[in-house]
Amino acid sequence: MIMNYEVIDLGLIEYERAWKLQDEYARQIAEGKRAPTLLLLEHPHVYTFGRKGQAGNLLWGEEQLKQKGIEVHWVDRGGDVTYHGPGQLVGYPLIALTPTPLPRVEEERIPAADYVGYVRKLERLLIAALANLGIASGQRPGKTGVWIQADVHSRCPRCKPEDRKKPAKIAAIGVKVDARGVSRHGFALNVNPDMEYWDGIIACGLQDEPIASLADLLTPVPSMERVKQEVINAFEEVFEFQSQPGG
Repeated sequence: MIMNYEVIDLGLIEYERAWKLQDEYARQIAEGKRAPTLLLLEHPHVYTFGRKGQAGNLLWGEEQLKQKGIEVHWVDRGGDVTYHGPGQLVGYPLIALTPTPLPRVEEERIPAADYVGYVRKLERLLIAALANLGIASGQRPGKTGVWIQADVHSRCPRCKPEDRKKPAKIAAIGVKVDARGVSRHGFALNVNPDMEYWDGIIACGLQDEPIASLADLLTPVPSMERVKQEVINAFEEVFEFQSQPGG
């Protein structure tokens, strides 16, 4: 069944402000006062650590973080550390993953929902969007996110020769399902960010795993607006949603 949902483009927004907005919208969705919502945005430079985050995966010290203008947040999503910044498209789908809204509960727990299946859907929508942009990508067994294979990564002119022989991560995923069954956080697709900022972390706790962006692989680089539209199209197809009037 096709469901209505709302797309909200927040533009460039501070991480903490977007995090609080997710809480507000997720509460409204659980109470039946808001349709499922997809937030699309970019963040100023920030490193975020998920529930499995290891402090040792932050490689830059306080002085370098200050010089680079990077905030650091420990948050309630899954996964380890990742980077967000201008030129990266971030998507926060806020969706009730249970058939009916759950009553308010005090204990934080993951309700009965297809949590893994939800993450796989996020990967599929990104793979579809990238295909429409001209990039072949896929999943890797045992790893979360979206990857390009070595033959695609070999096109990257800025990358080290040894890295061009490896698959590279082009989109990261880290989510939370709250106690009322509503998803939070989501995905980050590298469009044209400053890739230097990845040098400050061991991204997702994966040592020696290259990171790639659309700008590494496509000339000209697709506009952020084009990428957003392809992500929206793929989101609607994978999740069987349609944008509601005014959304």
